[in-house]
Amino acid sequence: MNLIDMHCDTIYEMLSGETPKDLRKNNLKVDLEKLRKAGSAAQFFACFICMDEFLGKSRYEQAYEYVRVMASCLKKQIWMYPEEIAFAGNGRDLERNQREGKISAFLTLEEGGVIHDDSARIEELWQMGIRLITLTWNYENCMGYPNSKDPATMGKGLKPFGIFTVERMNELGMIVDVSHLSEGGFWDVIRYSSKPPVASHSNARAIKEHPRNLSDGQIRALSEKGGIAGLNFYQHFLGNTDECRIEEMVAHVKHMFQKGGEDFVAIGTDFDGFHGAARMEIENIGEIDVLKEALLKNGFTERQVEKIWYRNAKRVIDEVM
Repeated sequence: MNLIDMHCDTIYEMLSGETPKDLRKNNLKVDLEKLRKAGSAAQFFACFICMDEFLGKSRYEQAYEYVRVMASCLKKQIWMYPEEIAFAGNGRDLERNQREGKISAFLTLEEGGVIHDDSARIEELWQMGIRLITLTWNYENCMGYPNSKDPATMGKGLKPFGIFTVERMNELGMIVDVSHLSEGGFWDVIRYSSKPPVASHSNARAIKEHPRNLSDGQIRALSEKGGIAGLNFYQHFLGNTDECRIEEMVAHVKHMFQKGGEDFVAIGTDFDGFHGAARMEIENIGEIDVLKEALLKNGFTERQVEKIWYRNAKRVIDEVM
């Protein structure tokens, strides 16, 4: 059984510190050895940007350049280990890499604000290899507004440039990601996107009340649009403790499965994008089979788990890219 994980922040963490870390083996949650152990077919690697880290009048140019730095970092790692990992820009690339025994690396952007109302950058990002854009992170940007505990902010929709970006991404073959987006923005994506959007790393709000998680109405709408949601392992999106518990992951999968159907649930660990868990029952991507076993013990069939692990994400990749 193969695995597609739709979100990790490993590139960002590899570049933090004085010396860049190596993708083959490191002390992070994701590396090639751990991906092999997980039986991974593909890993989506996010170029994560926090605009607060960039200052001055040129902050957007600095942020955009750092996206290039992160993309180059991944490409260098692929060049270093060509027998183990290869770039993928669509489903055909993924299938070829699988035949050759290689893990596929998909590049994504987390924080569409770096585009900064420059429409040319959307195609530049596509040419750079970016195949998914998370429209917002935790701040208002040129696309729209983030999820928020403030109802006024949560209700705001996409800005005109956000609508344009969604439609241009559809044309280019880039996945529109609604994780981190306001509810108003979410509903605009449902309205304006001609291709299935995704919530690459979001859970069920009915299980854990948090604005980053999806309401039942959002789950149904995203499913009806052909989209998917990737189960997020972050403790504060799972339950009410500081622990990442498998039983809570299973509860979210069950609920999203019930409300969205068996074609809706996928994996989006958010590994290397969160810290501070008192205990993690799945410490890294290499231990993810424990979740598979828990799902099988809780009534999911092998076929259903295969959809969660691989087929649902592969379908969206094929439909969009």
